[in-house]
Amino acid sequence: MTAANRTFGDPRSGRGNRLGAHWDGEGTNFALFSDHAHKVTLCLFDAAGVETHRIDLPERSGAIWHGFIPGLAPGQLYGYRVDGAYAPDRGHRFNPNKLLLDPYTRDFHGRFQHDPACFGYVWGTDDHSYDERDSAPFVPKSVVSHPDTLPLDAKPLDRDWEAALIYEAHVRGTTITHPGIAPEKRGTYDGMASDAMLEHLTTLGVTAVELLPVQAYQSEGGLIDRGLTNYWGYNTIGFFVPEPRYLGPSGARGFRAMVDRFHAAGIQVILDVVYNHSAEGDQLGPTLSFRGLDNASYYRLLDGQPRYYVNDTGCGNTLNVAHPFVLRLILDSMRYWVQAFGVDGFRFDLATTLAREPHGYDRHGGFMDALRQDPVLANVKLIAEPWDIGPGGYRLGQFPPEFAEWNDRCRDTIRRFWRGDARAAQDLGGALLGSADLFDTRGRRAWSSVNFAAAHDGFTLADVTAYTHRHNEANGEHNRDGHHDNHSENFGVEGPTEDKAISAARSRRIRNMLATVLLSQGTPMILAGDEGGNTQGGNNNAYCQDNETAWLDWEAIDGNQIAFTAAVAAFRHAHPTLRQSLFLHGAERSDGCRDVEWRAFDGSELNWRDPGLSSLCVLLRGSAECSKGDASPDTILLAFNREDADQSLHLPDIAPRRWLRAIDTSEALQQDTPIDTATVPVPWCSLSAFVAVEAA
Repeated sequence: MTAANRTFGDPRSGRGNRLGAHWDGEGTNFALFSDHAHKVTLCLFDAAGVETHRIDLPERSGAIWHGFIPGLAPGQLYGYRVDGAYAPDRGHRFNPNKLLLDPYTRDFHGRFQHDPACFGYVWGTDDHSYDERDSAPFVPKSVVSHPDTLPLDAKPLDRDWEAALIYEAHVRGTTITHPGIAPEKRGTYDGMASDAMLEHLTTLGVTAVELLPVQAYQSEGGLIDRGLTNYWGYNTIGFFVPEPRYLGPSGARGFRAMVDRFHAAGIQVILDVVYNHSAEGDQLGPTLSFRGLDNASYYRLLDGQPRYYVNDTGCGNTLNVAHPFVLRLILDSMRYWVQAFGVDGFRFDLATTLAREPHGYDRHGGFMDALRQDPVLANVKLIAEPWDIGPGGYRLGQFPPEFAEWNDRCRDTIRRFWRGDARAAQDLGGALLGSADLFDTRGRRAWSSVNFAAAHDGFTLADVTAYTHRHNEANGEHNRDGHHDNHSENFGVEGPTEDKAISAARSRRIRNMLATVLLSQGTPMILAGDEGGNTQGGNNNAYCQDNETAWLDWEAIDGNQIAFTAAVAAFRHAHPTLRQSLFLHGAERSDGCRDVEWRAFDGSELNWRDPGLSSLCVLLRGSAECSKGDASPDTILLAFNREDADQSLHLPDIAPRRWLRAIDTSEALQQDTPIDTATVPVPWCSLSAFVAVEAA
């Protein structure tokens, strides 16, 4: 490229201590990691995406290539071309014909196009081939950011884990059809923090919104070929960039404004992050960034066959988190989201992968140790998805004490219990107490168990009650994708029905599952839309459905179910006994009573060995910690009647106090009902919650 119309000075050595492109008021410093490259070339582009200059970075300090360009200002579009060996059998895939994104860029210009030129090899042939086409016209450009655009001065919102109620939501899908959101803001960060959404979330008592991936991602070629898109976003390519598809009228600043509005409402923001793999796929995937920068460093490659990738993620590749510069990239990215945007925590997709060392999973591995000692990240919420598909990848309950974990065993137990499965009642007992058998180790707290009955991956609660089988035909994979066993039941009709009795039974089942989640020890999580009966038409893997299948249909949302969810959440919030910090094991308190007692409906001790056990009661008493010195600490009785007939419940004697029924899932609308008798009916297939109150 020529130097015509150059508006900047000759490159200088610059500094390699800060990765990425950073403007200091006089020019821009560029620094890039590549341990195996022979040469790194900075490529500059005009606003139309035309390449205008190529500048070889003049210095190398260890594995960092760097240079300072005087006069080069914010807004400049750029990318890299990296020379080195193209030797797939040795793990190297350098190809300077491919324009590469800066892993540290804060902004993108343009979009990816699915074009054969984006592949390092000749697309459609063996990956040993070498493609000489220029990919620059088909990939976005990195952008030099102005430091004042998003200054690193944001502050997270401090809220205790014990108060948490998490709402898992997709930015686009949650807001795209909401009639209370201005049309230009629907599907955007601006819309997510709109007045309408804030009113809804505060009504529900939500304390934290967990957003499906919002770091810039790219759809897989196979999806594009089928006319689909990666809707969920678990295919990241820009770890510092807010996904451009969700930008609203406020642009990137709209993300920080969203977080600020949530904070003002007392709601934290947790990001679902995908640091386990990238959008470049397996050896037949495109060359967009990491693969062309230094494939052998960024990715875990098979021992003895470095042409191929370790695939513990099931997504084609696995980032090499054990490498110090890959680890640094992840930690730098996380700090940026905290300091520039104010996010309050992270949910790690396939977190087991992040804790893998050469010898396997290690909860004391490099990533875990670095994360917990980091002065910024040690103060935010950390949530693990505690599994991947690699050897020994299922690690529920085995993460460090600083982590909470998605508890899929709780999900399955709740579904199985209310469906009527054998021995599910015994399993439910453990779930109600936060799965202490898994989590009560090494000083962990009860909030470690993130309890849910549905999440983005799988059936919605409405579909758990309407479909016995998955219906993923629209995904183009012949209905082979998604979970096969959903512990679901259709009540005799697969899908929608006009039968009022079936509809009523389904609604009651949904209320039962929601209430069980909200009344269990641990941290409750609700999938966006479940509070109002949202359906995906039986699709339990809607990752590629950016359409009405996966979007919330706000016009069809059940207002009574929203009111029910809000009432149960408010009951939980009002009673610390339901959200204790320490695990309950039936320990004797100072007053001689036990903190938890299991009872049968007739008042006798529960027989856990009964193979036909289907109903149970649990009496919970506030510990000294949760009663905060109250002379009459919280006492809660939960009664689970799974039978098809009403049961008579013998209430414990709590004189001089009396019982108040606060929750009854047989009814959509809740009201407090004082109880003046020793026994009380609990309706069929329902859950009742009673609280001890002072006698009138």
